[in-house]
Amino acid sequence: MLDTLLLSRMQFAANISFHILFPSISIALCWFLLFFKVQFNRTGDEIWMRIYRFWVKVFALTFALGVVSGITMSFQFGTNWPGYMKTVGNIAGPLLGYEVLTAFFLEATFLGIMLFGINRVSNRIHTLATFLVTFGTSMSAFWIISLNSWMQTPQGFEMREGVAHPVNWLAIIFNPSMPYRLAHMLTASGLTAGFLIAGLSAYRILKGDHKLAPRRALKVALIACGLLIPLQILLGDMHGLNTLHHQPAKIAAVEAVWHTETSAPLVLFAIPDEKTQRNLFAIEIPHAASLILTHDYQGTLQGLDKFPNDHPPVKPLFFGFRIMVGVGMLMLIVAWAGCWQLIRTRELSPFMLKVIVSMTFSGWVATLAGWYVTEIGRQPYLVSGVLKTVDAVTQVAPQHVGISLAIYLVLYATLLFAYVRTLFVMARKAVLVDRPDELSTLQDQLANKRIAAEARV
Repeated sequence: MLDTLLLSRMQFAANISFHILFPSISIALCWFLLFFKVQFNRTGDEIWMRIYRFWVKVFALTFALGVVSGITMSFQFGTNWPGYMKTVGNIAGPLLGYEVLTAFFLEATFLGIMLFGINRVSNRIHTLATFLVTFGTSMSAFWIISLNSWMQTPQGFEMREGVAHPVNWLAIIFNPSMPYRLAHMLTASGLTAGFLIAGLSAYRILKGDHKLAPRRALKVALIACGLLIPLQILLGDMHGLNTLHHQPAKIAAVEAVWHTETSAPLVLFAIPDEKTQRNLFAIEIPHAASLILTHDYQGTLQGLDKFPNDHPPVKPLFFGFRIMVGVGMLMLIVAWAGCWQLIRTRELSPFMLKVIVSMTFSGWVATLAGWYVTEIGRQPYLVSGVLKTVDAVTQVAPQHVGISLAIYLVLYATLLFAYVRTLFVMARKAVLVDRPDELSTLQDQLANKRIAAEARV
């Protein structure tokens, strides 16, 4: 039998998993849109505007689903987790309110100008609207990551009769893990949006789109991803060191370190066994975990034995982290291979285009895996050291939670299928769309002739 606690956790996991898919795209996609618009303003090249027009529609669709799923998710603080708002609502409420203000007042308002005002307002106002939406999405991420980071590394408050009261808002907002999580999430969004742009652009090319717009968008996306992945590796290392300092139990679970060790090996793969506290079928690199996490191959890592009653489950963190890193390495290989092929031949081979299409939603996989590591790694606490998950859950009967969970799962599966299908339908229609004007047609013809001549040479 599933109890209310487990069902509520499953329901919130389903909501956050579905919701985060869309901000992980929209946060960075608007920065790509701003780049396309600035390039059009700078060069006057209509191709940049054609790229902008296609991807602003994708952004609008993504933003809409992100808003709807975010509202549904926030309702659960009251329906499934009343103890959360009762205990830390004085802190969580204002931070969520700031996020809503930036999301709805900036993003929703000026998105209308981006979509429908391109021929109704001046180019300067339209560019300003694009910037404000871009700024709004980043500020939304700022407030949400600030709250989530505070739940991981809380400070700047005091408890009075079991209720958290803020005493230092700067300490709350800029808590110890916040800068690392924010940078890590923004970069992850850049990679997610970059591979989405690259994947759909490659799909258009494979479907016979000979226009210059998808080729240019693909090139921009590959270059951006090729630059962002090394940065993400650096940020991940810094984030890991911060987590080791503030949440050593999470790192012990991620690395499956059962007992405190000096010169701990890096476990590349294993099957963690929590009953025997052993790693079965382990493939290890000696000293590597200590070297990576302490920058000393003889460094000491605390084991899970130091946290007998307060450590998270090992398997989800162990495998989730390795999925995130594995997908990230695959993204690095594909991005760099694509950039190298563009440098050498100026065109991507059909095989490389197919590989890139297969990686269209790879950012989602890495983001979800990393998010699970972050959230499950906080267990058994909802707010680390302050509020345990079991103390915040609703007293509603498990049958009622189970019914709503089933409805959510069916609805989210349907919406996700419709979203992905719509993106590829939009890409196929873009292949067949007529040229918007004679000038653009002439520009494309000249550009294609130049590419063909360079290829012959």
